[in-house]
Amino acid sequence: MRALRLREWKSDPVLVEVPDPEPRPGQVVIRVGGAGACHSDLHLMRDFEGGLLPWGPPFTLGHENAGWVHALGDGVTGLETGQPVAVHGPWGCGTCARCRLGAENYCEDPANAPVPSGGGGLGLDGGMAEYMLVPDARLLVPLPDGLDPVAAAPLTDAALTPYHAVRRSWGKLPPGTTAVVIGAGGLGHLAIQILKATTAASVIAVDTRPEALELALREGADAALPSDEGTAASIRAATGGRGADVVLDVVGTDATLAMAAAAARTLGDVTIVGIGGGTLPVSFFSVPYEVSLQTTYWGTRPELIEVLDLAARGLLRPDIVEFPLERAVDAYRQLESGKLTGRAVVVPSSAG
Repeated sequence: MRALRLREWKSDPVLVEVPDPEPRPGQVVIRVGGAGACHSDLHLMRDFEGGLLPWGPPFTLGHENAGWVHALGDGVTGLETGQPVAVHGPWGCGTCARCRLGAENYCEDPANAPVPSGGGGLGLDGGMAEYMLVPDARLLVPLPDGLDPVAAAPLTDAALTPYHAVRRSWGKLPPGTTAVVIGAGGLGHLAIQILKATTAASVIAVDTRPEALELALREGADAALPSDEGTAASIRAATGGRGADVVLDVVGTDATLAMAAAAARTLGDVTIVGIGGGTLPVSFFSVPYEVSLQTTYWGTRPELIEVLDLAARGLLRPDIVEFPLERAVDAYRQLESGKLTGRAVVVPSSAG
C-alpha cells in the first residue's frame, strides 16, 4: 500500500510503498477514508529533533483518522467489517485509572502504552495511508448515521481538542459572558461552532488573516477582530471593560498568550490549546485576579462520542479541503504557507 512517511526529523514526508498491515489478536485494521493534516505535523517536520520526544521517525503521518473496518484480529467483538469508525488518537496503556475512564490522553502509565505519550501518526503509523493498524478495538468509535469518514476525520482532533477545552469551562459561560478564540483556522473555526452549540456566550474571534476572520463570522462568531497590539483593548471595549470570561489560545505564541492574559476577565479562564512555543510569565500582578491558566491535550473517548453526535446533528460542520493521497505533501505546503483557512483532509480511499 501507499503511505506518507516521515523518515527523519526536520524533513519533508515522502510517499512510499509499504506492506499492508495485518491485525494480531485484539487489533483492527481500517481502510482509511480520511486523515486530517494538522499543524502539529508541521512541528514534527520542522521543529522536533532526537531526544525531545520518547519516540521518533520513521512512521506514517496522520493522527486524525476515520474509515471503515477492514480486518479484525482474533478476539475482537462489537465491530463488523465495513463499519464506519473514527479513531481516538491518543493511545494509552488501557488499564490505568484514567484510561479506564476513556481519558487516554492523560494516561498515567505511558511506558506500557503502544508508544509513550503518542499514538497513530505520533510515533506509530497513522492514517495517511490506504490502511491503518489500530492496536486495540477500544480505540475505535462507530460513526453515527449521517456522518461519513471524510467529515469525521478532522473531528477526532480539530474538534475534539477545542471541545475538551470548552467543556471544562462550561460553568463560566452562561448568558451574558464572552468567549474569545485566538486563531480561527483548522481548530479555531470548530471552537467557534462548539461554543455556539454548547454555551450561551458571545464569541469573539481573533486572527491575522482577513479570510480566517470571514470564516469565523460565517461559522457564527459574534465579532471578528484583527490580531494586533490593540486587540486586547478592543476585546475589553467590546465587553464593557470587563474582559473575556474564557480565552482559548489556539495559536500559543508569546504574542497571543500575552494578548490572552491582557484580555481575560477577573475569575476567567485562559486555556492554551496551540503549541506555538510561547511562554507567559505569571506573577501576582501580571494577570487579573483569580484567572486560571491551563493547558490541555486532546480529549477523551466519551468526549469524542459527544463531538461526533454534534456533527451528525449538523451542529458541527468542519470546513474541509480534500486532497488525494498523492497530493498529501501539497496539503502540508498549503497549511504551512497559511493558504488554508479550514482543515485539509487527505482521502486515501473512497466509499464503496
